[in-house]
Amino acid sequence: MAENKEEVRYYRLEELKQHSSGKSAWIHIHDKIYDVTKFLEEHPGGEEVLKEQAGGDASEAFDDVGHSTDAREMTKKYLIGELHPDDRGAFVKPPEPNVVVVESEYSLFLFCSWWSSWLIPAAAGLTVALLYRYFAMDH
Repeated sequence: MAENKEEVRYYRLEELKQHSSGKSAWIHIHDKIYDVTKFLEEHPGGEEVLKEQAGGDASEAFDDVGHSTDAREMTKKYLIGELHPDDRGAFVKPPEPNVVVVESEYSLFLFCSWWSSWLIPAAAGLTVALLYRYFAMDH
């Protein structure tokens, strides 16, 4: 008994990058390639969102928005293939920059800014609460 499998079409990274305009917009989401050219005008978030991602990896942007199950199902309509296995490692998220603390007046200022960013609002809130209780008890 022969299995009825569709053959997967693979696209190279260079080919994906060539489709980065409103005339031809392809995006890469989790190793899958989608031609979203015809969907640009229909996209609920606006066509600019897709144009920004065209020709590149839209995985993080797609996941961050929290698309619905219906939206994820709709992607199947625009699926044209997969990123070639040799190019899959090319989309690696850059490492977070290391933070180096240098002792100076500036680092003291940063510490003070961080400290005051929550201390001042907390003190103001406490003051308002105490004044409210004071005047509410007085009457």
